[in-house]
Amino acid sequence: MTTPAQSGALTLDAEALYRELVRGVQALRQGDTRLVGITSGGAWLAERLQTDLGLAGEPGIISSAMHRDDYARRGLAATAAQTRLDFDVNGARILLLDDVLYTGRTIRAVLNELFDYGRPAAVQLAVLVDRGGRELPVQADFAAARVALPGTQSLALARETGGRFRFQVEGAP
Repeated sequence: MTTPAQSGALTLDAEALYRELVRGVQALRQGDTRLVGITSGGAWLAERLQTDLGLAGEPGIISSAMHRDDYARRGLAATAAQTRLDFDVNGARILLLDDVLYTGRTIRAVLNELFDYGRPAAVQLAVLVDRGGRELPVQADFAAARVALPGTQSLALARETGGRFRFQVEGAP
């Protein structure tokens, strides 16, 4: 589904998109697929999916911080979660999860981080929202929604106290 941002007010039901993501992940997963969430929104998705799909163990968490092409400008945030992959990456089937796909730069950085841990057999990408605007040739294997947003706006997943998801849209339309 493609949704344009109309008159500067974009409303997305993050919980409805999450339910769609569950269906997409079930279709992509094979028995040995490991869920790995990109910090922070993707990690939240992976944690909830691991539970909702009845999967044993903890999902992996991966950070793009050390491989970002803007690291010199941004640095490492004090609150940045570190990569945690409690399984052998070599030969693993990995399903990366993220909240919003935009330029593709985070995915490039995450793939570099992932390959520091080994050589997976396959890597797939599932996202809640693909907002277009790609700067690199990256695409999701599954996107619960596609939206058009101006470059002046940002879209991020937020997690409420009870674990429910919502989106935050910031910036001028």
